[in-house]
Amino acid sequence: MIYKLENDIIKVFDKTQFNPKHILECGQVFRFGIDKNGNYFVISKDNKATIIEKDDCCEIISNNPDYFVNYFDLNTDYNEIKTTLSKNVTLSKMIPFGEGIRILNGDAHEMIFSYIISQNNNIKRIQKIIDKLCEIGIKKDGFNAFPTIDELANAPIEFYQSLGAGYRDKFLKQTADALKNINLEEIKQKSTDEIYNFLISLQGIGPKVASCILLFGFQKKDKFPVDTWIEQVYYNHFSNKKMSRPEIQKYFENEFKEYSGIAQQYLFYFERERKTKE
Repeated sequence: MIYKLENDIIKVFDKTQFNPKHILECGQVFRFGIDKNGNYFVISKDNKATIIEKDDCCEIISNNPDYFVNYFDLNTDYNEIKTTLSKNVTLSKMIPFGEGIRILNGDAHEMIFSYIISQNNNIKRIQKIIDKLCEIGIKKDGFNAFPTIDELANAPIEFYQSLGAGYRDKFLKQTADALKNINLEEIKQKSTDEIYNFLISLQGIGPKVASCILLFGFQKKDKFPVDTWIEQVYYNHFSNKKMSRPEIQKYFENEFKEYSGIAQQYLFYFERERKTKE
């Protein structure tokens, strides 16, 4: 991946490996948008980046360039990954639709709360609830940081009830209390199965949400979350054999192995874009 850090601006030169629309609109993150100038922006923890698309590169302008080099995983060559995944003929035809996707190195605790909120919800409502949640975060230059674990744990249940999260409000409060004395950096060092078991022990987290958090918050790229879109991909493009969601997940993880999560994003983006344009 070719990029350069110049006067605190990250310049990414290979647009086939970095496309802000593909990255931010493939379902992996919720604190993003388009500013008045038509540029994408994304907020993670207490950091914000604006991405300006130039003719020859994308410029990432932020308050913390080093953070976003890691956040966008810029030291990973996705061309090699795409070459490997393209051995699957069906997937090879879908990758070009979202060729600029990259799996973000999201913050674990932010992803835990975001994906609890995401269940049975639409993007706009998820974003609205998360924005209200972040009102107790530190005020930054034009945005609020995602609240710390202490800020979330210290918030009363009435705060969570005010978010409009519905039945999820009690899960958010219970999870905040449960995480107060847990070091997620230590949890990250455990195996995928151990982290999965830890996640599903938290209130409001089931198998699908746990798989999303593993992929986007713990960078376990061997996980393949399955939702309605992925079910459609499976039946429309891979097999008509009836399977449960766990069986579909296992099918794809056996097929794409250590790159399962990246394959999932290409498949998800392709199917959703195809349906949107029909």
